[in-house]
Amino acid sequence: MTGSRVTARCAAEQNRDLFGVPGNVTNANSWTPITLIKQGTKLVAIWEDVWEDLPSQLRLELEAEVQGESKLEATASLLPDPVLRPQEAMVLEVMRSDASLQMDEILELLETQLTFAEVFTAFFEMEITGRIRCLPGKNYVRAL
Repeated sequence: MTGSRVTARCAAEQNRDLFGVPGNVTNANSWTPITLIKQGTKLVAIWEDVWEDLPSQLRLELEAEVQGESKLEATASLLPDPVLRPQEAMVLEVMRSDASLQMDEILELLETQLTFAEVFTAFFEMEITGRIRCLPGKNYVRAL
């Protein structure tokens, strides 16, 4: 039994909510989540699907907490945010904060607009400034 199935079984035994993110139906690694979804697991496509399922009181508490943190972050730095160069803005435009992309995918999306060197330079600058994050497997997302 895979780890996902064990987790799903334990969640069911404890009357816990279970969410499933479907994958490509032709990929063997996606069979378990797809089967769980067919069996009643709540389908999740984006993070808002989980957010909407949270109890209202919990959502209100989390929103208040996030608003308090964002006020602190706004005053944390005395230096203004560095201005985005046009190449950086173009790269940032194709990226998402809720889904990662591999470098090859980003290069393909921008191949008619930027050279490889311009994309790599933009990546380097934005990773240093914290605008993008590198995830395992060289997947990249916009920083929140």
